[in-house]
Amino acid sequence: MRIFILLLLTIVFISCADQKRQQQFEKVTVLPVYEDSVSIRAITFLDSRTLAFAGSKGIYGTVDVTNHKIRANVQQYDSITPQFRAVGKISEDFFMLSIESPALLYKTGENGTMELVYKEEGEGVFYDSLTFWNDLEGIAVGDTVDGCLSMIITRDGGKTWEKVPCSDLPKGIEGEGAFAASNSNIAVIGDEAWIGTTEGRIYHTGNKGASWSVVDTPIISKEAAQGIYSLHFYDEDIGFAIGGDYTQPELNKANKISTHDGGKTWKLIADGQEPNYKSCVQFVPNSEGEGLVAVGFTGISYSGDGGHQWKKLSDEPFYTIRFLNDSIAYAAGKNRIARLTFK
Repeated sequence: MRIFILLLLTIVFISCADQKRQQQFEKVTVLPVYEDSVSIRAITFLDSRTLAFAGSKGIYGTVDVTNHKIRANVQQYDSITPQFRAVGKISEDFFMLSIESPALLYKTGENGTMELVYKEEGEGVFYDSLTFWNDLEGIAVGDTVDGCLSMIITRDGGKTWEKVPCSDLPKGIEGEGAFAASNSNIAVIGDEAWIGTTEGRIYHTGNKGASWSVVDTPIISKEAAQGIYSLHFYDEDIGFAIGGDYTQPELNKANKISTHDGGKTWKLIADGQEPNYKSCVQFVPNSEGEGLVAVGFTGISYSGDGGHQWKKLSDEPFYTIRFLNDSIAYAAGKNRIARLTFK
């Protein structure tokens, strides 16, 4: 009898653990918290109560997630109104990066103003995404110029940035770049980083940008609007990338890939199934790499089994999403930022 009871308790414990791990979402509620006539493709949490954002028309600001109070401002550079599509943060500073020439990278300055810390001009200059490994080291990525992907790296907390020479990078493909759609072309874990490109390739470094390798993936990339729009890693082994073709958003062939070996190999997953084109994908926190949410102007989709099967939770359109915890996220898109509650 004692053995039977122990066996029964073990089964119940495992069953409860499985239920907790799966965290299956059935619906999502969308609460707009900021609305304006701007496009917002870049958001990041500065801490557990503050979401920072930057977007078109030079707009940038913060959302207090406890009361949804908004602080917003507009950044000008001479007569130029920058278009921001990339943001990043370290413990003490917020960063935002504009796209085309002149590319302008700002960090938090004195008295609440923003300080210009990097500027790049020239034909083909177009930056797409930005992130940090730690409080000292960060990276931004842009389209190919002079035969290689554009990369700038900081080693001093964002005070100064240096462009990586083409001799230190894999050879680029003409026209290769990254989509400035959601500030999620770069994923970092520990000392590693992975960068997804318009050519369906993924660049990888295991030493915070000191050296790089590149692998091809089976994601669709035959046309200019096709390729990897977003990638995210749950840990050093489990990663997921998504994209498609925003000009043919109904297509769902060869637009989702996954890895379980740290990006050495990538395989198509849920091929020919939902979801269709998406601009951002994120793992659900505390889901053991099983929970995924993808957003785009095509709506919000969810997978509870690592991307094998998906369900569409909403038609609400967004460009980018970041999780605050394992059931609440904030998403941004055309004219708005919203709080998403998954249940």
